[in-house]
Amino acid sequence: MNTLIEIKDLVVRRDKRQVLGIESLCVHKGEVLAIVGPNGTGKSSLLLTLARLLEPEEGDMLWNGAPYRQHNALAYRRRIALVLQEPLLLDTSVFENVAIGLRFRGLPSNQVRENVQNWLVRLGLEKLYDRNGARLSGGEAQRVSLARAFVLDPELLLLDEPFSALDAPTRLRLLHDLKTILQETDTTTVLITHDFKEAAHLASRVAVMLEGRIVQVGTPQQVFSNPANPQVTAFLGM
Repeated sequence: MNTLIEIKDLVVRRDKRQVLGIESLCVHKGEVLAIVGPNGTGKSSLLLTLARLLEPEEGDMLWNGAPYRQHNALAYRRRIALVLQEPLLLDTSVFENVAIGLRFRGLPSNQVRENVQNWLVRLGLEKLYDRNGARLSGGEAQRVSLARAFVLDPELLLLDEPFSALDAPTRLRLLHDLKTILQETDTTTVLITHDFKEAAHLASRVAVMLEGRIVQVGTPQQVFSNPANPQVTAFLGM
């Protein structure tokens, strides 16, 4: 299996405190990898490192086999898309919120329109075309955030607890739709979540993080059936 990202002996500190110490972790092309663990264990710091918004002090991160520092930071970020827990929408229409990244890239207007309309339909947003982003429900706003990410056709999609603020019915519908889209697009994805059931629903592999370290990697069934240690057992609620 081809590897998009490989992490080796990575150390990240924030405010002089070590938040990550990851000996080894790979993200394979086309997979959905869920990083799971309790709150405060460093999952979001790992995502920000993958997005090059945090710089490691030690170790390395390879992108397609080459050290990520060989890539210009802006060019690197243009190859990824990031969706956060709280949708950060502009005070403009749903269409313009989804189109903003394509406009920054200088795509012709007709191509922008076609690509945006395609993703509005795929995420069930076509009737909200002209709605202002400030007037959306939580689920609608998160769908706009996902459309804005997918329209960029990213090589890597980073999802940081994107469903945790949603009510249960909205969350389940969005999980179902997102799983279908990820299977159809084969988009390489890293999902951050503290919810193992959510991870098991979306991910082909899970990596359990405790206190800034990856302590177990495997399929959801492998991890659930054979926890690596008592701390993983406790996290799984077994």
